[in-house]
Amino acid sequence: MSVSLQIENYVATVTLSRPEVLNAVDLATEAELQRIWTDLERRDDVRVVVLTGAGERAFCVGADMKNPATTGLEYWGASRPGGFGGIALRESLNLPVIARVNGFALGGGFEMVLGCDIVVACEEASFGLPEALVGRMPLDGGMTLLQRQIPYRQAMAMLLTGKRVSAREAEAMGLINEVVPRAQLDTAVQDWIDALLACAPLSQQAIKQVVRRTATLSPSDAQALRLPALVSALQSEDAHEGVLAFQQKRKPQWQGR
Repeated sequence: MSVSLQIENYVATVTLSRPEVLNAVDLATEAELQRIWTDLERRDDVRVVVLTGAGERAFCVGADMKNPATTGLEYWGASRPGGFGGIALRESLNLPVIARVNGFALGGGFEMVLGCDIVVACEEASFGLPEALVGRMPLDGGMTLLQRQIPYRQAMAMLLTGKRVSAREAEAMGLINEVVPRAQLDTAVQDWIDALLACAPLSQQAIKQVVRRTATLSPSDAQALRLPALVSALQSEDAHEGVLAFQQKRKPQWQGR
């Protein structure tokens, strides 16, 4: 399989498993990723998702250039729900997603990182959108996401020149939450998983839905929205459990309902 999915203790780990081509995404991999994200949206036994790549060289270097040839216009016109890899621009997945970046995150691979909520990278990781260097453009989220996540001139420098930045540089820009030595990568990711699992899952899903769907609205217009995940969280058993656990000075037992 070009993508593996493992679910254990409320954590779904999605691994791009094509290390021989630096986890480049071909048509079959894209289709499998779309299937996985749709499946995860429907499950009630997952609270956190980790996205990573197999091997030690690459997280993902984007589209597999050995795919059947298409023109740039044909590629742009094709349907890819959710942006590159189904995750870069996905708004229907309310679960927190951690990018475990174990190497190169380039092109569409970087777009996938931009679509995640928490990013943890090893020191050897690097990030870039090299599309302009090969006569293409980052069509699946790069042009629209990067400018919203870092200062304009830093974003334009990367977009217009294909400039690649190190993990430390990306951290300084605010693209990454944490950079660690490779040997500590899994431990760092687990710390973030533990921190996320300590919180009410429906609250997290509501927070993510509100943030993702109101980013272009004024604060007052955003405040006025009554999004489904927000209403569900406010009416949930977990909302009562959280207050009760605080009053009783114990850890809450989240049920996700």
